[in-house]
Amino acid sequence: MRLAILPLLLTACTAAPAPPRHDPPRRIVSLNLCADQQLLALADDDQIAGLTRLSRDPAMSAGAKRAAHLPIIDATAEDLLAIRPDLVLSDAGFPAPALAALPDTPFRTVPLNWVSRYDDIVAQLRQVGDAIGHRDRADALVARMDAALAQIDKAAGRGQVAADYQRRGFLTGSGTLVDELMGRVGLVNLATRLGKPALSQLSLEEMVAAHPDLLLRSESPQVIDRGTELLAHPAIADLARVDLPQAWTVCGGPAYVLAAERLADAVRSAASHRQKPARMPA
Repeated sequence: MRLAILPLLLTACTAAPAPPRHDPPRRIVSLNLCADQQLLALADDDQIAGLTRLSRDPAMSAGAKRAAHLPIIDATAEDLLAIRPDLVLSDAGFPAPALAALPDTPFRTVPLNWVSRYDDIVAQLRQVGDAIGHRDRADALVARMDAALAQIDKAAGRGQVAADYQRRGFLTGSGTLVDELMGRVGLVNLATRLGKPALSQLSLEEMVAAHPDLLLRSESPQVIDRGTELLAHPAIADLARVDLPQAWTVCGGPAYVLAAERLADAVRSAASHRQKPARMPA
């Protein structure tokens, strides 16, 4: 009997040791707005040791309401030294000055890439979920997002042309979240049709000539300065518009679904308005 057990004991003794298990981080710091959104979606309150100031700005942050009672930092080297975070979420493309000033500090850092597609959003949610010990929470969130997006009619726009026209005539083009959102509901991006890059400018005269079926608006319709004056010009007043808050599209995160639903609703509403028969005079 002992001889039969011996090979099992030898196997157990020579097997590779299991990889060490890391406890979920308890002092997480975010160094940019988009990392803020990931933490606000997935982390426990008591895990968050610092968010950026923009996280509380409702015009920029989809999670501003939750961020209102969470710690805010200036993302300086002094902040990091004082907090001693066990995880720092940063921007892969633009390393934070605070980290550059502390090259020899032992902070565990997870750099997050800029995302411009829904698939990238999903991958990044899971990446952050793994890093903060909540992969199950990330998977559940992705499942809810997938289910919501599956309800959207991908042909709703029927090839109509839309323009994301912003202050000072800036136009959002291909390779952006907004461009993918348009395609998701069957719209054609005016910038893509005109061969424009991800960000360009279009004069009022050019917009009047193009006459898209739908204008996307991310700011208040009120004229507050010369930059927004263009958007209220009478020459484009007849164009159908949809309000798409910047906070939903400036970063790739769960708010992508809200933006897609809002855009799909606007397309349906515009189609219904066009199909409504004219009322005969009495």
